[in-house]
Amino acid sequence: MSATNIPQAPVTGLSAAQVAERVSAGRTNEYRERTSRSVSQILRANVFTVFNAILGAALAVILVLGRWGDGLFGVVLLLNTATGTVAEIRAKRALDRLAVLETPRAVVLRDGVEREVAVGDVVLDDIVRLSAGQQVPADGEVITSDGLEIDESILTGESRPVRPERGARVMSGTTVTAGTGLFRASAVGGDAYAHRLAREARRYSLVVSELQAGTNRVLHWISWVIIPVAVVLVWSQLRLSGSIGQAWSTGEWRQAVVVGIAGVVSMVPQGLVLLTSVNFATASLALARRNVLVQELPAVEVLARVDTLCLDKTGTITTGRIRLGEIQGPDGGQALPEVLAALAVLTGTGESNATADAIVEGLKEPDRLGEQGLRGALGSVGECGSGRVESIPFSSRRKWSAIRDEACGITWVLGAPEIVLAAHGAPVLERARRIAAQGVRVVALARSCSPWTQASEGDEPRLPGDLEAAGIVVLTEEIRPDAAETLAYFRQQGVDAKVISGDSPETVTAVARQAGVTAADGGELVALDARTLPAGAGSGKETEEDLNRLADAVEGASVLGRVTPEQKRALVRALKSRGHVVAMTGDGVNDALALKDADLGIAMGNGAPATKAVARLVLLKGEFSALPGVVAQGRRVMANTERIASLFLAKTIYASLIAVVVAVTAITYPFLPRQFTVVSSLTIGIPAFVLALAPSSQRYREGFLRRVLSLCVPAGIMAGTVTLATYLWLTLTHAPRAQVTTATTLVLITCGLWLLTLTARPLTSWRLGLVVLMGSIAVLGVVSPPVRAFFELAWPSPGVWWVIALMAGLAIGGIELVHIVRRRIVRNRG
Repeated sequence: MSATNIPQAPVTGLSAAQVAERVSAGRTNEYRERTSRSVSQILRANVFTVFNAILGAALAVILVLGRWGDGLFGVVLLLNTATGTVAEIRAKRALDRLAVLETPRAVVLRDGVEREVAVGDVVLDDIVRLSAGQQVPADGEVITSDGLEIDESILTGESRPVRPERGARVMSGTTVTAGTGLFRASAVGGDAYAHRLAREARRYSLVVSELQAGTNRVLHWISWVIIPVAVVLVWSQLRLSGSIGQAWSTGEWRQAVVVGIAGVVSMVPQGLVLLTSVNFATASLALARRNVLVQELPAVEVLARVDTLCLDKTGTITTGRIRLGEIQGPDGGQALPEVLAALAVLTGTGESNATADAIVEGLKEPDRLGEQGLRGALGSVGECGSGRVESIPFSSRRKWSAIRDEACGITWVLGAPEIVLAAHGAPVLERARRIAAQGVRVVALARSCSPWTQASEGDEPRLPGDLEAAGIVVLTEEIRPDAAETLAYFRQQGVDAKVISGDSPETVTAVARQAGVTAADGGELVALDARTLPAGAGSGKETEEDLNRLADAVEGASVLGRVTPEQKRALVRALKSRGHVVAMTGDGVNDALALKDADLGIAMGNGAPATKAVARLVLLKGEFSALPGVVAQGRRVMANTERIASLFLAKTIYASLIAVVVAVTAITYPFLPRQFTVVSSLTIGIPAFVLALAPSSQRYREGFLRRVLSLCVPAGIMAGTVTLATYLWLTLTHAPRAQVTTATTLVLITCGLWLLTLTARPLTSWRLGLVVLMGSIAVLGVVSPPVRAFFELAWPSPGVWWVIALMAGLAIGGIELVHIVRRRIVRNRG
């Protein structure tokens, strides 16, 4: 909270009274950060659906009538809702367990005494002490800095630590990597920058699932016809009782209503909705075993559709750590052993920071000093033996550190090339600049026989005047070992990768090349400085024209540097406006807004809680290589759901056609409920369950609903027409009622099984076996007297068998013709 009418604290910190005043005013650092979706959001997403509305209304009528046995379809409703809800709540709990605040305590200066308090107890204007390894608990201004270095990549995306001096601003959520300092808290709690970003990212939104959107669209269409069909169907069944009044007086209206609801429920592809949820849940469990947490079940589908992958550099492609690269001598050759030893002493005996730690770790490698050589070097420099060693720690103001071994009279200096080599190292300085232009970090090592000078105690030391270049040290960012292979996989899948960072375009390009990122057209990487993007990008209020200009600017770029959090969000929106399906990876609070707006947000397990809360997928161990597994699961879900959708929606078509014809003509419904159950189970329910969980690597193609409808609509009409024709033919020829229903059931089963062969193609041995098994069970139902009696079927007469054979043949020929024509149309379009 900003300071308003509150006096600034003295350097001794706040008094107890001032702290109490701020606590009573609510100006504390207490902030409840959301770590995942709330239970109410999960329930709302899984309960309030079109599917649940239709079946829920039908179930309510059945229960009011007291026909509990006819409400079995309510089990599907409950299972579908429970499947999604339970899986997503499990993901929520897992994510909540991960959300542990990195630094639960802070050291504050109050009444001139340092005290340790909970982070939430820091108040406005508190003087807070920072030290290496701590997380900055609030926004504020630096009062003192002693070699203070802060990693701000979680907010800005820039991988290089900043070295704030007195008066510089620090932000909550960043991490101290070296040094110590004091800062005054000027914004606490919800007013801190990191929390403002998290609050903006909290707005609830659901992942866009093509499977669910297509199914919901069909349900929406069905909902328009269900009520009139139900009314007419009930009316027609009431007429069969003689009159509506007679049906009411005898109570037969109840049976008519039940028949009407049965017709309505048969029109709803309830099994499709349930199996889609089961498919998603199965994929979610499989991914959990690979340490991928799915927060919304449909997210497993989306990565299979992604065509643009936006990658945050720091923490996604890189580990966030620095590693020692090449060490060159002044002539560009290999550095001498004494240079390596000097580096070891300079970085291994002073105060720890990211650069020093990287150099020390790199020197441990066998082809450099090795572990034993490093230990020996820390006691001496060169071959002079041990002696009194003086040192000057690194300062961001000086941009250099130094050490002097009095035994051999040599001063070694390590620092920025433009400072250390300014006087006598022009050729080496030029080479250092060329190397730095490639996007890596460069520091220079120089030596002198003279000591540094200092006018008086407390003054800044000055470099010796006779410094000679001794070497160039190249530092690079550590690339995740799995990054190159994973990016190559996405490139093979036709996914365009874009690396986005707050670092300079040169640095980002260098990292992208190391990781194997290539341009979409296979040419040179195109890098873009986000500071040159069109005005308005990142304002949060971009117009359609702004997004068009932004999309024009970034579509051809593979690398974007100096990108702000707001620009990341605008980039995602611009790419989506061009029809791209965009996935965004990230780990910092600065990525949260972009992750929320992407079609699929992917967070690293070690990322900020706010970022993991808005992501659809969380890579628990931060393993980039887990993403191809997500694609594989998404493809399995997409391909198998498309197969079973054709079965269920074809049933919706022929059930609707039969219901409408029965309602209009006022004939008796052709099937008993148990007979229709047999048809559904053998041609849809059992095979659909097997097909839904089968492995599949079929590549995703856009147009799921169009392809499904192009098959199921004509096939469903064909099946419904042939079934009704069979029923009317045998009814008009006065065949026994039991034989009529038997023939009608067998013809419809034949239609369903042939449609199953189409959706199961290519017919591998197990798929063909599945079709044969379902057909065998149908034959058994007619051959076996006990089964035949239970389902009220009859052994057909020879004449009825001829009708069955003729109508089944017509159905098979018609459905196969539909498939051939459809396949040719698809081939001509593609």
